[in-house]
Amino acid sequence: MSTNALRTADGWWVVRPQALDSARAGETPIHRAIRVHTKATTTAELIADRDAVREAARSTEAGTPVADLAVLSPVTTPCRVVAQMVNYRSHARDSGFTGDIPPAFFRKASGSVSGPGHPVVRPSHVKFLDYEVELGLVMGATLPIGTTVDERDLPSYVAGLVVTNDVSARDVQLTKTQFYESKSYPTFTPTGPYLALLEPEDFAHLLDLRLKLSVNGELRQDRTLADMIVRPAQALTLLARFQTLDPGDLLLTGTPGGTALKAPPKPVEKIGALLPPAMKWKAFFKSQAKNPHYLHAGDVITATIATPDGRIDLGEQRTSVTDAK
Repeated sequence: MSTNALRTADGWWVVRPQALDSARAGETPIHRAIRVHTKATTTAELIADRDAVREAARSTEAGTPVADLAVLSPVTTPCRVVAQMVNYRSHARDSGFTGDIPPAFFRKASGSVSGPGHPVVRPSHVKFLDYEVELGLVMGATLPIGTTVDERDLPSYVAGLVVTNDVSARDVQLTKTQFYESKSYPTFTPTGPYLALLEPEDFAHLLDLRLKLSVNGELRQDRTLADMIVRPAQALTLLARFQTLDPGDLLLTGTPGGTALKAPPKPVEKIGALLPPAMKWKAFFKSQAKNPHYLHAGDVITATIATPDGRIDLGEQRTSVTDAK
């Protein structure tokens, strides 16, 4: 059974496994956290001190209500943040892809990582801000160049899972035809609340994980990992052809369909291809301005990832959107 860890400014905590302290019928259960007695300050150091995590999980202390804690990202920085591009079939359809989709990766600045309740700040020059709920793999061991990872090897390399939101400035991404800037502004990778530290037997349940994202209570994204094109073991193998990963590094594994950005109809796309770039983008963004699904100041994004039986539950990430001052 996985163990949920969270981080605050003064240390690490474990959410009690039953986490549903004796609430009476009809009442909301109170999740409680037990302090982990560890010297770890980074995610990599916590992963290396699993004995302390397990000891906290076995504790009979009353604990502290999780709602009383100011929770930070459980992935500490600096670290490598790598992401997979177009890795769900539903997202591929939304993006206008047909046929085989070659696996692709890109980097995000680790300065984009923020806490699960920290506001997403929209830069003043960004008009088309989008959301992408993604399962984050947190490395527990070094992945050297040339490594081949089979499904049975995943527990040797992946320590845990987190909820992430790959926030994207679409007008920057599309006009500059690159991902790094458009996805690397501060607060553009909300992460957490929990770091779900997995036991080897938990990996058999990964495909049951369901990703959900809502904006202002409206469900926008809802898919399981079964919709994935390149699954975690294969992704790590492909990534290891050119990129080393170390404990505490983070791999975002793609987003399902349902983002605000969608490919235009094929006839419109063909006409656009004939236009000069400046005219094409002006026409495209004029049409996108009518799309109500892009994020605006005051919006509240809620993201969850869990299996139906609760065996793995990464908690609820709840972030508001604000404009840069």
